[in-house]
Parts: sequence; structure tokens; C-alpha cells
Amino acid sequence: MLDVKASSGGGVAGELGRSLHTRSGRSFDRRTRLSFYNRTFKVICIASAIFVCLILFSILFLMGRTGMLTFNEVSVAEFFFSTEWVPENEQYGALVFISGTFVLTALTMLISVPISVLVAVFLAEMSPRWLRTLLRPVLDLLVGIPSVVYGFLGMTILIPVLRDITGTNIGDGLLAAAIVLTIMVLPTISRISDDAITAVPKKYRDASYALGASRFQTIVKVVLPAARSGIMYAGILGMARAIGETMAVVMVIGNTPQLASALFQPTAVLTSNIVMQIANVPFDSTWNYALYMMGFLLLLISLLMIVAIRMLQRKGAVS
Repeated sequence: MLDVKASSGGGVAGELGRSLHTRSGRSFDRRTRLSFYNRTFKVICIASAIFVCLILFSILFLMGRTGMLTFNEVSVAEFFFSTEWVPENEQYGALVFISGTFVLTALTMLISVPISVLVAVFLAEMSPRWLRTLLRPVLDLLVGIPSVVYGFLGMTILIPVLRDITGTNIGDGLLAAAIVLTIMVLPTISRISDDAITAVPKKYRDASYALGASRFQTIVKVVLPAARSGIMYAGILGMARAIGETMAVVMVIGNTPQLASALFQPTAVLTSNIVMQIANVPFDSTWNYALYMMGFLLLLISLLMIVAIRMLQRKGAVS
């Protein structure tokens, strides 16, 4: 009887030991698999980041290397400081397009930023909740409208209206392009500024009202300065879109390589000149290299704006 019990007890202990060993083995296998999955996921993330960086640097290298071939036939001074763009006569002065890009962007920001900030203030501080709930999705939808739609509406509606106002046959030019770009960047600047104003703590407003300030004084003296960082960030993003916009600008600016001395005078910018001429240019030609150089300048401008945003973030000027 004792032998049977001992044998039985030994069998139970053996089964228990084997069960514990099996569970330990399964736990070890599970940890091994999880460790493998974690390492694999980390490698995939690193490879993806490296791939994105390679694409960026490849684009910069290709655009820069091809663009620099321009200076084998054209001097740097002629390219950047000459206004004569006549490729048929081997004249490649890009000053018209460079200055047109900056003038158009500045005019767009001059019109769009004040309007966008006023819209953001209305949404965040003055509008009733039901209207705010309605307008914010509308602004988000406006951001997603293709640029060619804005350009088509500008060409078919805005330019005839400008012609009727001025009484001339010319409606396309800087002003038309600036108005179209303003409509395009206004939703972006407004929504980001709206978020920045909404993020201002309520205690700031309460403190201002407790000191006897009116709503206007509170908005101007307290809320807007507190949201300045977000509004600056919105303006920079809007400027980046205005500089890189192509199709809408092509359809309303006139695409004439001349310095615009008036708002209704046709001119051209870097993006519009590239789009209008790249299809008919031989690849191994100075003309093509000059267009590549213009594209490289646009890339550099975009990178400088990104660097400016990062520098402002480090200084605490942009949240």
C-alpha cells in the first residue's frame, strides 16, 4: 500500500514537473517571438526613415547637380540678376521669375493673414457653438479642393470681374493670382490660428475681464499675443503653400516673363515658368538645366522655411 502511494505521489510530482517545464518552455518561446517581432519592427522603422531621407537627398542631389550645369554656359550673375529670359537667343535671366515669386507671396500674405486671423478670432471667440461646429468642417473641406479648381474659377469668374472693374482687356496678373492664392491658403491659416487661439487658457480671459477689460481689449491685448506662436506657424505654412503653388497660378497670372510694375500686369513666377516650358525643352540643353535650377531654388526656399520653423520652435516662438 505504501509502495502504491509512493508510486502515485511520485507520478503526480513527475506530472507537475513536466507541466511546469512545458509552461516554462512555452513562456520562453513567447518571449523569443516577441523579442523577434520587436527587433523586426524596429529595423523596419529605421529602414523606412532611411528610405525617406534617401529620397529627399536624391531629389536635392539630382535637382542641384542638373541645375548647376546651367552655369557651364551662363554666368551666375546673368542667371540671378538679369531680366532677359529669351532661351531662343541663349539668354537665361531668372530675376523676373524669382522676384515675381517673392512679390506674389508677399502680396498673398498681406491679404490672407489679416483675413485669416479675423476668421479665426470669430470662430474661437465670438461665434455661437452651432455656427462654429458648422464652419470648421467647411474650412477643412476647402483645404482639400484641388488647386486646378481654384485656378479654373479664377480664370472664368475672377478675371472677367477684374476686367469689368478696371475697364480694360487685361484682368490676369499679380492681383488675380494673389486673390486666388489667398482663397487657397485662407482655410489653412484660419484653422491653425483657430486652434492656437482656442488653446489659450481660459484663466487668461477671466483675469482680463476681472481687471475691467472689454472683449475687444481682451482679444487684442491678451488672447492674440498668447496665441502669437501658433499664428506665426500658420502664416509660415500658408506661405509655403503659396510659394509652391503651380496650376492655380499658371491659369491666372498671365505667364509673361516681365517684371510687373502694376497689379494688373501679367508676369510669371518660378513654378509657372517651369510648367509652361518644361514639356518642349530638350533634356541636354542649357534651357532645361535652367529650369532645373529654378526647381532647385524652390526646394531651397522650402527647406529654409522648414529650418526657420525649427529654429523658432527651439526658441519657443512657435509651439
